Amino acid sequence: MPVITFEAGKLTKEQKQILAKEFTTTAARVLGAPEAAFYVFLKENNADNVGVGGKLLSDRD
Repeated sequence: MPVITFEAGKLTKEQKQILAKEFTTTAARVLGAPEAAFYVFLKENNADNVGVGGKLLSDRD
């Protein structure tokens, strides 16, 4: 059971559909495994939950 995890900010449903398909298709081709074997987890991170350089993204200008 290969797992692909992708973290980003807010995504639309269409973006999620495209990412899931493209990640699966590419990984299956590269690894020579069936697409049905792959799990894709898409995690959306709120700007209040991400810090860069000691500041929350929501606090940056």
